[in-house]
Amino acid sequence: MFSALAPYGWDEAWADAFAPYAADGLLPGRVVRVDRGQCDIVTADGTVRADTEFVVPRDPMKVVCTGDWVAVDPDGDPRYVRAYLPRRTAFVRSTSSKRSEGQILAANVDHAVVAVSLALELDLGRVERFLALAWESGAQPVVALTKADLVPDPVTLAHLVQDVETSAPGVPVLAVSALHGDGLDTLVALAGSGTSVLLGQSGAGKSTLANALVGADVMDVRAARDVDGKGRHTTTTRNLLALPSGGVLIDTPGLRGVGLFDAETGVGQVFSEIEELAGGCRFHDCAHETEPGCAVRFAVENGELPERRLESYRKLMRENQWIVAKTDARVRAELRRDWKRKGAEGRAAMRAKRGPWT
Repeated sequence: MFSALAPYGWDEAWADAFAPYAADGLLPGRVVRVDRGQCDIVTADGTVRADTEFVVPRDPMKVVCTGDWVAVDPDGDPRYVRAYLPRRTAFVRSTSSKRSEGQILAANVDHAVVAVSLALELDLGRVERFLALAWESGAQPVVALTKADLVPDPVTLAHLVQDVETSAPGVPVLAVSALHGDGLDTLVALAGSGTSVLLGQSGAGKSTLANALVGADVMDVRAARDVDGKGRHTTTTRNLLALPSGGVLIDTPGLRGVGLFDAETGVGQVFSEIEELAGGCRFHDCAHETEPGCAVRFAVENGELPERRLESYRKLMRENQWIVAKTDARVRAELRRDWKRKGAEGRAAMRAKRGPWT
C-alpha cells in the first residue's frame, strides 16, 4: 500500500494518522478531483469514485477538497468518504465580500506556484495578494512569470523579474516559457519534490504550464484574448496530476476574485520590510499615516520604501481586518474605536483650519 501511494505523497506520518481508520477496514486515498458532492480518489487499488455526504457538507472549511487524504469505503455502490485526515496546509480564500466564510482551494500543498502572464502589464498588487494567501496556507510560494517568450529583450525581462522580486521578498521568481521550455527545468525540479498548486487568473497560462510539467496534453488550452489577455475557464475543477519527475500538481480554475481570509501573518510575510521598519515607530500601534515618529513614513519620504508598497500593505491589512471583524467582537470594537478616533481628529483639523472666529 505504501509504495502504491508514495508517488502521490503518502508517507509514514500519513500512515500513522490513518491507523484508526485502517482498524475499521477503510482504505486510504488521495482526492484528485471533486465535482458536485462526489470525488475521484486514487487508492492502492486504483482510482475510485465516492460520495462525500458523510463529511460535514454545511461548513465550507470542512468539505472534502482536492489534495485531501481520506478514508473511503473498501467497496460498495456507492462508496462513501468517511473522513479526511488533518490537513498539513490549506490554501483558503474568502468566499464572498459579503460573507465571512472561507473556501479551501487545495489541501496538503508544499509549493504554491503563482502564475502571472507577461502578456499583460504586471499587476504587483494582485501578485502580493496571491502571495499573502500562499504564505498563510503554510506552503512555500513561487512566482512563475509565464509567456516569457513574449518579452524577447533580455534586459526588459530582467527588469520585470526584478520588479516582482521587490514585491515578493523571500520568494523565488522564475521567468518561464511553456512554448519554448525556457525556465522549466527549475520549476520541474521544484514541483517534483512534493505537492504543488498552480494559481492565477484566467489567461495566465496555468493549463499550458501544467501540460508542460506533466509532459502531455492533459489540460484543455484555449488562446487568451489579445485585447486584455484574459482567457476562458478551460479548467473548471481542481485536478491533481502525477508528474513524471515525481511529485504531484494541482491545477485550479482561473480566480477572478482572491479575497483574504484571516491572513494577517501572510500579509506580514509579503511585506516583511514594512513589518521590520514598523519596529522603529514611536507608537507600537502606529498606522503609518500621520503619527509622529513613524519609521515607515520616514522610509517612504527618503525613497527607501516605495509608496505603492505601503498603500498595498494598508489595503490588504484593512481588508483582512474587515473579514476577521465579522466573527471577532474584539476586532470589531478596535475598528470602531479607530474610526471614532480618526473622526475626532478630522473634526479637530477642520476646526483648526477654520480658525477661532467660526
